[in-house]
Amino acid sequence: MTLLENPLRKTALALATAAAASMTFSVQAAEVEVLHWWTSGGEARAANVLKELMEAEGYGWEDFAVAGGGGETAMTVLKSRAMSGNPPSAAQIKGPEIQEWGELGLLGELDEVAGAEGWDELLPPTVADVMRHNGSYVAVPVNVHRVNWLWANPQVLEAAGVEMPTTLDELFAAGEAIREAGFIPLAHGGQAWQDATVFESVLLASGGTEFYQQAMVELDPEALGSERMIEALETFKRLRELMDADMSGRDWNIATSMVIEGSAGMQLMGDWAKGEFTAAGLTAGEEYLCAAAPGTQDAFTFNIDSLAMFRVEGEEREAQQALARLVLEPTFQEAFNLAKGSIPARPDLDMNGFDACAQQSMDDFQRTAEEGGLVPSMAHGMAVRADVQGAIFDVVTNYFNSRDMAAEEAARRMVNAAQAAL
Repeated sequence: MTLLENPLRKTALALATAAAASMTFSVQAAEVEVLHWWTSGGEARAANVLKELMEAEGYGWEDFAVAGGGGETAMTVLKSRAMSGNPPSAAQIKGPEIQEWGELGLLGELDEVAGAEGWDELLPPTVADVMRHNGSYVAVPVNVHRVNWLWANPQVLEAAGVEMPTTLDELFAAGEAIREAGFIPLAHGGQAWQDATVFESVLLASGGTEFYQQAMVELDPEALGSERMIEALETFKRLRELMDADMSGRDWNIATSMVIEGSAGMQLMGDWAKGEFTAAGLTAGEEYLCAAAPGTQDAFTFNIDSLAMFRVEGEEREAQQALARLVLEPTFQEAFNLAKGSIPARPDLDMNGFDACAQQSMDDFQRTAEEGGLVPSMAHGMAVRADVQGAIFDVVTNYFNSRDMAAEEAARRMVNAAQAAL
């Protein structure tokens, strides 16, 4: 794909012109406007911590929350705002999209605060690399999420007489027992990004990290169209048998509440789901269970939430730099991640105050980084550009919801979609 063919880059000239005009505009003295999609119970509580820290230092916070767990709606709003010459001070942008916005010349650098705070020494290279554009920091990491988690209600498992499954075969067997006991085996929301979240965990379990890297990151056509991909797609489709008929359009946190309330036994979802268990006052390891998605114990699919900073001037820039500094300070890193269910972006923090799931996540993050099992999440915008991700989403969700599409056809469409987007 050429520069002008990219849907985001098509508007580069208009965005750059609009951004130049916006340099003279300030929302309010010493105030930041922050666009994000942390809108569920646990997420909203976590975001409010940063707002309070900013206000404690005398800065204003204008909350620009856009609902939608996958962030697609927020990105649409952000593009509209940027094109009109009025981008927010900071926006929740992550992965390859940080580079795209950086290439448009719209992001402001954070090297001064990064140098003063020692970010190079503080952040793991895997995390720091995502935050830079052309060698300069333009974003600050808020956390590290693990996507390949399985959550479960222990009372439901006990009623069904099953343990936490560790393989895909065990997952299907446990699911049947849970259904026979009168519960929904697997809570799920029928939205494209949720379908993709489940799919990538199945792909990781079926093919391993090397195959996942080839297919979901490198977009290797041989991997995308292979027998291994076809087998993974077939296994993924079988999971519909463990879900309820009313899942279409359900938000992820509603699916999590089904596990919390005991109407469903399990959920495959990233560790932001833990924020919902925490908000409900439940204790990890006792009132809810967590484990790596079946078959993915040696892998860690990561999703790094980050705030990218747009070019601003004057007092707004001063407030923006303070925002970047506060995001990585221990007070916010601990409070935010305790509320959100993720782990700190800086691994030097004491994890004793975190629950067993978070401690396992940090241990697994460091272990898989050393062993080669750390991979970026395609479903959550860390592996490929947004347009490529969208093309894969279309194939995955259409296949998952189709009565007639064969796995071979889905694999062929995935090859075509990836090649067309490159």
